[in-house]
Amino acid sequence: MISKQKTNEEKEAIIAEYLLGEKTFRQMQSLHGVDYRIIHSWVTKFKGHHVQKLKTPTETIQFYEQQECDVKALREELRKAKLYNELLNTMIDIAEDQLKIDIRKKSGTKR
Repeated sequence: MISKQKTNEEKEAIIAEYLLGEKTFRQMQSLHGVDYRIIHSWVTKFKGHHVQKLKTPTETIQFYEQQECDVKALREELRKAKLYNELLNTMIDIAEDQLKIDIRKKSGTKR
């Protein structure tokens, strides 16, 4: 009945499916082959406290709107982090070219 260990993506999908409010922990156990107590602990850890299922369409819409806002904010942070990383790499490339020295640590060096 219980399958192999789930990946983080699989766990997140199971948590999200539960939070939609359509299935109980025991139904999730039957569907995914994971003990209902384990699913409960995943959900509890995900939220950091006792979790209440979404009961009304309004709650579900509000939940998804909040998730959408969070995703947009995280995407913007990721975009900025990628730009910053690209800037730093470009600065290192320019410095290496102008100073004619290797600044980046090579992968095979010993301490």
